[in-house]
Amino acid sequence: MHAYLLDYIKTRSHSPITEAEVSLIKEAFIPKKLRKRQFLLQEGEVCKYIGFIIKGATRQYTVDEKGYEHILNLCIEDWWVSDRESFHKETPSIYNIDAWEETDLLLLPKANEYYERLNCIPAFNEMRIQLDDNHHIASQRRLHDSIYHTAEYRYEELIKQHPEFLQRFPQHVIASYLGMTKETLSRIRNQSVRK
Repeated sequence: MHAYLLDYIKTRSHSPITEAEVSLIKEAFIPKKLRKRQFLLQEGEVCKYIGFIIKGATRQYTVDEKGYEHILNLCIEDWWVSDRESFHKETPSIYNIDAWEETDLLLLPKANEYYERLNCIPAFNEMRIQLDDNHHIASQRRLHDSIYHTAEYRYEELIKQHPEFLQRFPQHVIASYLGMTKETLSRIRNQSVRK
């Protein structure tokens, strides 16, 4: 599992990784397996890990007072999963994160200052900055789309950006992620089939 992560870091940075840095990465990241629907984080807990998904899929969501789930993030292989606010500020999370499929992760703990120590590795830091930039751009785009664009447009963008989501997650999960009801999503899908 660590070899997979090391390859991931190398492809997203220009700096070489020394043997000492490889040892620190292997020491820092803890392998973890989650069963389907097993929680990585539950609302009210402090997030103690940043997870890198080797295999599987997760969802990050809240549950409102009526019991409806509102999905903020869907994550698959090669994606990072965490509640960053809770992790960095050490405050109780407002989110749940669970495995949608059997999931293998590598967890980077907050303990032992591993996050800070890894950020001193040039290759890791380059990768992290690139990921932070990409995450910020994607979040801005998603917010913009939810404010300015129709449900049909949001669905079409999802098909373009993440077609694999349609194979990995059921319709009600996709609908929640897109901020619409499953009935609206069903209508949109039926209309696009007829085109």
